[in-house]
Amino acid sequence: MAAKNATATIPIVMLGAATPVELGLVASLARPGGNITGSSWSVDLAIVGKGLELLKETVPKLRLVAILTNPDNPAHASSIESVKRAARSLGVRLQFFEARTRNDFNDAFRAMAQHRVNAVLIVADALFVVHRGPLADLEAKYRPSMHTLRQKVEAGGLMCYGPDIVAVWRRAAVSVDKILKGATPADLPIKQPTKFEVVINLKTAKALGLTISPSLLVRADEVIR
Repeated sequence: MAAKNATATIPIVMLGAATPVELGLVASLARPGGNITGSSWSVDLAIVGKGLELLKETVPKLRLVAILTNPDNPAHASSIESVKRAARSLGVRLQFFEARTRNDFNDAFRAMAQHRVNAVLIVADALFVVHRGPLADLEAKYRPSMHTLRQKVEAGGLMCYGPDIVAVWRRAAVSVDKILKGATPADLPIKQPTKFEVVINLKTAKALGLTISPSLLVRADEVIR
């Protein structure tokens, strides 16, 4: 959004805006109509709900789930509505916590402990990716966690369900190539993720005293041991 506010002429290629149409970044996914194109995670809204389902399967006695969001991220409002719908269908209660900066992590997780949540679902956000190491340390100490990006599981989070981020970035590079060869962003459709993966960190599961069911391990695209 900062880039959009800075220029209406220089081509901009997104690497995964969650709701570009709703945020006013583009006119539509099929025909962006301006100087912005690239890839979108509009499907992230469904991903969050699916992540909650997998969390319920991993923690059978799941009753109360903490949702960690960044209130400065305008796309999180839609993600919150998605996870609320999933929670109603699963019979799970939600408690929302916020973190705007790295310094907010400790307070958020202490509050989660006070509310006795059974697990935490962390909505995709650049802040949480950049500081995935410290965040993973808190997750392993306090509660099982679900993510949408494998990088967070590699850093020590419990599990993720989400798009293959490397594939998303590669497809964005194709858009860059086309623009450099003369195409205009207005005519380049916004690409959506086509490959999704489940990654489980068994080392973190063991540290939390969790046993991952064989059926879930079989469905995982990767298991970190």
